[in-house]
Amino acid sequence: MGSHTVLVVGGGAAGFFAAIAAAEAATGRGRVVLCEATAHPLAKVRVSGGGRCNVTHACPEPRELIKRYPRGSRELLGAFHRFGPRETVAWFAEHGVELKTESDGRMFPVTDSSATIVDCLQASAARAGVEVRTRCGVTAVARGAGGTGFNVTLATGSVERVDRLILAQGGPKEPKGRSLAESLGHTLEPPVPSLFTFHVVDPRLTDLAGLSVEDAASSVPGTSLRERGPLLITHWGVSGPAVLKLSAWGARELATRNYRFSLELNFAPEYSRERAREALVSFRSQHPKRQVSTGGPFGVPSRLWERLVTAAGIGSTTPWSQTSNDAVQALSAQVVAATFAVTGKSMNKEEFVTCGGVKRTEMDFRTLESRVCPGLYCVGELLDVDGITGGFNFQAAWTTGWLAGRAAMAPVTASDPGNGV
Repeated sequence: MGSHTVLVVGGGAAGFFAAIAAAEAATGRGRVVLCEATAHPLAKVRVSGGGRCNVTHACPEPRELIKRYPRGSRELLGAFHRFGPRETVAWFAEHGVELKTESDGRMFPVTDSSATIVDCLQASAARAGVEVRTRCGVTAVARGAGGTGFNVTLATGSVERVDRLILAQGGPKEPKGRSLAESLGHTLEPPVPSLFTFHVVDPRLTDLAGLSVEDAASSVPGTSLRERGPLLITHWGVSGPAVLKLSAWGARELATRNYRFSLELNFAPEYSRERAREALVSFRSQHPKRQVSTGGPFGVPSRLWERLVTAAGIGSTTPWSQTSNDAVQALSAQVVAATFAVTGKSMNKEEFVTCGGVKRTEMDFRTLESRVCPGLYCVGELLDVDGITGGFNFQAAWTTGWLAGRAAMAPVTASDPGNGV
C-alpha cells in the first residue's frame, strides 16, 4: 500500500471521519485507505435519527458536554476542547452541510435527511483522496518486522503492509474490531448494550402504543438510577429519552439483572406523592360532579389517565364527590410512583450503542493512539465510551475520528518506533 499508508478498518461515522481527517492533513505526504467489510458504508448513519441523522448536540462547553457520557466523560474533556460540537458544526458547514438546532438541543441537517450527511462524508473522502474499499474485510493484523508498521490480512487472503492503523469497527454487531484490538495487546471491557427500550406487559399500557408523555421521571428502585424526559409507550413496553437515558447510565447494572427489574415512573415529575395527593384533593373539591376518568390536574394524556384511574380502583363513571381519601391516595401513587415489571429489552430502532470496548486507560485521548501498541489508533464505539441519546454518540465518533486521523498522518520518522518508513 506504499510508504506512510494509513489504513482505517471500518466504514462507519468514526472510520470515515478519521480517514477524511487523515487525508486532509496529508498534503501529499501519505496515503489513506479505508476498508469496509460490507457493501454499504455508513449504513448506521443512514438510518440514524429516524432517517434524519442527529449529528451532534448544541452543547459547546466541554464541561457540560461530558456530563452526557456514562463512560468516558473524564477522558473526553480534553478531546472535546480540541474538537467538540462547535468544531463539528463548522466542519460540516465548510463541507457544504448546514445544521439546525431543535428545541431539545439536538442538531440535524437542515434537509432533515441523513442522506445529506452520508453524501457529504463520501464526497469529502473522495475529494481528499481516500481510497474506499467496500466488501473488503480485515481478518487479522500483526506487527511488522522489527516492530514497525503492521501486516494486515484481508478477507481475500492477501497480506498488505501499512504504517499506521486506525480501528473503527465497534458496536454490538461488529465483534471483529474488538478481536483485532485484542490481538495487538489491548484488553477489553465486556461489551453490553446501551440505549435500549424496556419490555413491559401491563394492562395500564395495553393498546396505548404511540402515546407519549412530554415529561416523565424514570427510576429503578434500589439503585441510584434516575432520569427525566419524554416517555413513549410502544407495542412492547416503554421507550423515549426517559427510558433510553436510564438504560445508558444503567447499562452494566441492568445487564447483571438480565434486564428483569422494577421500573418506577412518575407521569407528573413536578409533583411528589404528597403534593400530588394534595392537588387531587383540591381538584375533587373544585369539580365534585365531574367523573374522575375525564381528567385531573396533571396534564396526563387522557387515555393513560383513564388506565391509571382504573388501576387505582376507581370506576370509570365515578364522580369526584364519591372518591374516598384512600382512592385519592391510590391515584396519586399511580400518577407519581407507578411501578412496572420490566421483563427484557430491545434495541431502540437504529440506536445500536454499546457500553464496553477497549479500556480507556490503554489509550492516549489526546491523539487516540494506543499506549500498548504505538501506531495503532482506536476510535468510535470500539472504545469503552458511550453517551446518552441526543447526538452525543455521533459527537464522540467525530471527535475521536478527527483526532486519530490527524495524529495518524503526522510525519513518520526513523525514530518513530511504531511505524514503518
